[in-house]
Order: sequence, then structure tokens, then C-alpha cells
Amino acid sequence: MPTILVTGGAGFIGANFVRFLVAETDCSVVVLDKLTYAACPEALEGLPAGRVELVVGDVADAGLVDDLVGGLTGPGDAVVHFAAESHNDNSLRDPSPFVMTNLVGTFTVLEAVRRHGVRLHHVSTDEVYGDLALDDPARFSEDTPYAPSSPYSASKAGADHLVRAWVRSFGVAATLSNCSNNYGPWQHVEKFIPRQITNLLDGGRVKLYGSGANVRDWIHVDDHSSAVWAILTRGQVGRTYLVGADGERSNLQVVRLILELMGRDPDDFDRVADRPGHDLRYAIDASRLRSELGWAPRYTSFAEGLAATIAWYEAHADWWRPKKAAVEAAYAARGQ
Repeated sequence: MPTILVTGGAGFIGANFVRFLVAETDCSVVVLDKLTYAACPEALEGLPAGRVELVVGDVADAGLVDDLVGGLTGPGDAVVHFAAESHNDNSLRDPSPFVMTNLVGTFTVLEAVRRHGVRLHHVSTDEVYGDLALDDPARFSEDTPYAPSSPYSASKAGADHLVRAWVRSFGVAATLSNCSNNYGPWQHVEKFIPRQITNLLDGGRVKLYGSGANVRDWIHVDDHSSAVWAILTRGQVGRTYLVGADGERSNLQVVRLILELMGRDPDDFDRVADRPGHDLRYAIDASRLRSELGWAPRYTSFAEGLAATIAWYEAHADWWRPKKAAVEAAYAARGQ
């Protein structure tokens, strides 16, 4: 059985990828995660102990990362690098953790896979491309110039450049992917979709940034997991693949759909202060991923995926509710 080292494997997207590996492959998994506030180790509970090992540690710890990567000696063994600080609002308040985890952490992983000759897949974001005008028919492609607009997206852009440099300069066997906005189980309640769902479940109201015109390209986290696996196993080394499911929706459309699916008036929401430097629109052209690797999303209906997500949060209030009060207090202090 191949062994996959998943950095950030107790975070929202990483943990869902680990669950995908257990359900859909015969791989063993080693998870490296610092277990920060955004981690959800509960997502790993109940998985077979003989197949999943959790190592608590920092992706920027060179000694630890080298030990873990050095243990990957079998055919098919690989590193999938999810570990990242990812909340834009937090990066505006204190960029330093984003530099350390996203840049120094990626450098640390790259040096380890270079020393040991291990295959790497690096997971990134569409936010490295900046944003598009609301009336622009274009979408991001693998050839779109980088134009990050926040400390978070700038740190991810820098990490992407490091990976490409290590591929070219040192021959590291790496692929990259830039994915659109994820939603689904185990996402922290500070994020846009789970915040609205849990507000309603707690008897509160939906909160909409500014006019709600900003557009995001949504993909269910399970579809992101299957895309990463396709790239890791069938992708061309050195190549970048954009991951998206044609899920463009304005924030206003998203909150109205949440309200409708939860049996509320679609206009029953509060407008709050907009996020500083709020990007206008993201949109992904995933043609390369689809045509070269034959990947397709399972959730072709955003409403279907969102309904499943709402049902998950309804059933897992014991997980998210202890985090909720502190998150809402932080938003209230910012007028949001």
C-alpha cells in the first residue's frame, strides 16, 4: 500500500481528503498538523487506526518534516501539501503566521522532498490571481498572471512560485493545483457558508458583506478531494491544474439559497460592513483538468451540495457550537 503524507490533514480540506483516501483507495495516511484553532481532529476520529496516523507538529519544523518525508520509501508514496493559514480576515490583522506557514512551511516541505526524492502535490488557491470584473466574461486559467491582493493570497502566490522554482532548478517531482472556494463538512464556522448556516441554526440571522455582489466559484470539498487524487496519480509533473466545478454565485445568491433551503424568507438577512479589499469575482476554467485527466465533479448542482452541507451542520451542532460564540464576537467587533 502506498503511504501518503498529508500536511494540514486535520484542517477542513485536508481532513476531507484523508477521509477520501480511506474510502476510495488502499493508501495508508500520515497526517501532519499543528492543530491550530482551525483544525478539526474530530474529522479523523473513527478512521482505521492501522491506516491513519496523526502526527502533531509544525510544517515549518525542518527536522520533523524531514523525518516524515524520509519514511516515504515505497512506490507510490507521496506528500500532499495542504497545510496553510487561509482566513483572509486573519491575514489582514496579523500577516506573520501566513508568512511562516505558507512560505516557510512550503520551503521546508520542498527541501525535504528534494533530499529524499519523493513525489509532491502542492495545493493552492485561485486567490493568487487577484480578481475579475463582475462583467468580465473571462475566467482564470493556468496562464493567468498572478495578482494577489491580501497577505493570505500573496503568501500562497509566493509558495506556488517556490514549488515551480524547485521543479525547474532541482528537478523536484511536483504538481500544483489552484482551487476555487470550497464548502462542505467540517468547515470552520468563521467561513462564509457555515457561518450563515449556523447563524440560522442558532436562531440568529444571515449576515451579508456589503451589497453581496462579490462572486465566488464554489466547489464541494469532496470534488476537490477527487481532483487532487486525479492530479497526484495521473497529472504531469511540473504542471498546474485549476480545480473548479462551474459554481459561480454572488454572495447575495448564496445567502438567498441558504435561506430558501432552510425554509426562510430569501430576503431575511442583515447587511454588514464589507471586508477591506474584498475581491470582486473569482471564476475557474478547469478545462485542462477535465480534458487531460478525465475528472468531473460529482456535485454538478450547487443547491444539492449546499442542502447536504446544511444537513451535516444540523447533525453536528456538538462540533461547531462551542466555537460559535467567540467567532460571532470577533465579527461583531468589526461591525460584521
